[in-house]
Amino acid sequence: MALDKRYKAVAFDMDGTFMKTKIDYVKLSNVVYDSLIDMGIPRSAIESTNRVREQIECGQRWLIENGRAEDARFISKRIADRSTKVEMEYVELSRPFDGAVDVVKELRKKGYKTGIITRGGREYAECILGLNNVIDLFDAIVARDDYPDEEAKPSPMAMVNFGKLVGAVPKEILFLGDSKMDWLTARDSGAGFFGVITGNLGIDEWRSIDPNIQVIESVAALLEMIE
Repeated sequence: MALDKRYKAVAFDMDGTFMKTKIDYVKLSNVVYDSLIDMGIPRSAIESTNRVREQIECGQRWLIENGRAEDARFISKRIADRSTKVEMEYVELSRPFDGAVDVVKELRKKGYKTGIITRGGREYAECILGLNNVIDLFDAIVARDDYPDEEAKPSPMAMVNFGKLVGAVPKEILFLGDSKMDWLTARDSGAGFFGVITGNLGIDEWRSIDPNIQVIESVAALLEMIE
């Protein structure tokens, strides 16, 4: 099977797709809650919801109502900084999945634009890719903190923003990812999508999300599709 002729660019999720990395996801999932508590916001003000965006809004509202409007302005930055600190804990263990670098080199040779779309922070993404000497293989990187929070994955705007950087609209982009979040980003933007099983989802899990998802073993499988 060859890549669809409509594609002008190929983007990759980073963790679990292009790069094999180690992140304490339990700690990362608690960053928002822990950051708000550390700012002195009472649990009662944020425990009415488990949605991250709503917790942040509740925290901001409490701070403003209690005369701390200046602190409310910097909640997002404090959360982002704490998230980056967690992400950076094991960067030295990262490496590209087998065959991933060869795929990107071949794509570029054939004229495709290439890039990374990650929920990770910019500092983390550049560190990981730089340590592994692959950062120059990508025309663009879209990280969590490059745009407003609401435009990060799984928002389709993550794909739109990537497209603007490489001169393509979403339907001209193929996205490879290892999570439902990646699939939602592609689906809701109109981009193409391949799911890989190098992350937390196997074939059965992908099929339970949508039986029509194109699933490949790893990024390396793309090599034989490039013409």
